[in-house]
Amino acid sequence: MSDQTVPAASESEFGTFNADGTYTPRQIIDTDLKGVDIEEAYTSTMVLVEDGQLVEGTVVRVDHDEVLLDIGYKSEGVIPARELSIRNDVDPSEVVSMGEKIEALVITKEDKEGRLVLSKKRAQYERAWGRIEDVKEAEGVVKGLVIEVVKGGLIMDIGLRGFLPASLVELRRVRDLQPYVGKELDAKIIELDKNRNNVVLSRRAWLEETQRDQREEFLDNLKPGERRTGVVSSVVNFGAFVDLGGMDGLIHVSELSWKHVDHPSSVVSVGDEIEVEVLEVDLDRERISLSLKATQQDPWQEFAGSHRVGELVYGRVTKLVPFGSFVQVGDGIEGLVHISEMSAHHIDLPEQVVTPGEELWVKIIDLDLQRRRISLSIKQAAEGGQVAAEYQEHFGEHAYDTEGNFIGGESDSEGQQAWEEYYATAEDDATAVVGESGTDDDGTEYEYVEVEEEVDVETVEEPAAEAVEEPAAEAVEETAAEVVEEAAVETAVEAAVETDGEAVEAESDIEET
Repeated sequence: MSDQTVPAASESEFGTFNADGTYTPRQIIDTDLKGVDIEEAYTSTMVLVEDGQLVEGTVVRVDHDEVLLDIGYKSEGVIPARELSIRNDVDPSEVVSMGEKIEALVITKEDKEGRLVLSKKRAQYERAWGRIEDVKEAEGVVKGLVIEVVKGGLIMDIGLRGFLPASLVELRRVRDLQPYVGKELDAKIIELDKNRNNVVLSRRAWLEETQRDQREEFLDNLKPGERRTGVVSSVVNFGAFVDLGGMDGLIHVSELSWKHVDHPSSVVSVGDEIEVEVLEVDLDRERISLSLKATQQDPWQEFAGSHRVGELVYGRVTKLVPFGSFVQVGDGIEGLVHISEMSAHHIDLPEQVVTPGEELWVKIIDLDLQRRRISLSIKQAAEGGQVAAEYQEHFGEHAYDTEGNFIGGESDSEGQQAWEEYYATAEDDATAVVGESGTDDDGTEYEYVEVEEEVDVETVEEPAAEAVEEPAAEAVEETAAEVVEEAAVETAVEAAVETDGEAVEAESDIEET
């Protein structure tokens, strides 16, 4: 028998078996629950959470679509990727890392899959709103990173999504906003609505505040009537903004040109260097009104200086209205031809006389420079008159008499030639050729005589064939008597003359008559 001893059961590293073979495990530690139920003790160690509560935990897992956060609850909380950041479509690994302690807000204690759902960005909202409200109340400045370009402006990360309108990014409107992404900007809070989760920022307000002294000095030195050179910074529907070197002034669409302007972009473009005249300086509102047309020659002044009432000018019909038509007689100059001055006879509509695009001569019958109105007349232009000097130079001095009246040039225009051909053809069709004679198929001679005086002519039936047998001289005398009595115009006297010598007697009788 060996001297080696077996350790007592209490000292054994293992449990013991009794006589029946039942195993009793070794007691590791003594119970310290002190009479408390173990389930109750386990529950007391867990964190109690409610919906909307802010909790803190440790990141224990990062996946491509979610993050697991240990907050001491019976199971880890799940943060979906869309609830990690106020930025859209971000990689969770770019926002959090393993072992990082972060704050989250409880969205729901248990979803349909039994998971605790949390949100990191909503926790940021809750913390940020309190800070943002304090900054707004103190009229302070917030700093944030530009994370996105949206319609109408930029999104800044200031702990929550702040909207910076494009018109408030700089002192003047910026067209390309993409270069601002990734930059950190300072801005002032101009609107705050927690219920709508709406924060509106203004960087321009911050710039104006920091550059106020410079702006005040610039405005004090700017006087109405001055002419300055600037660069067009933006073009909008109602006008164009011009950078005068630190401040922008507005050229209203009505001050862009003496002509009618459909859109400012038809006159100026962004980047154009132009000379403008200062119309008004509003020190209180810090606004500058400019004019581009004030630096240009007034076409009305120019027209009034080179034309006078009674002159004939050439123009183009631009528009018809119920009371007349508008005729362009110069660059940017339109006059009205009242319907009563369109024709010598009564008309109901202007369309009866002219059509848009038609070019014609008109006479200036009134020129009101103050009201910028010109009254014209087509009817009086047809009566003739002195032609304006520029048209005399165009057609040549030889085409006018000493008083300036048009008498024609060396060569006619195509239109004038066409009218002359028309009148010539009409005259040939309407009148007989003097001295023309001929012979009918039966051998009877005839002759046409044109009478100068114009009167109404009665229709006379031709004599029957038997009447030719009457003496020729008697027939000629009767016809001549009717011509003298009624003074007929262009009445053809036809005499049937026999060849036995009576033709000479008939001709003698006609001459005596």
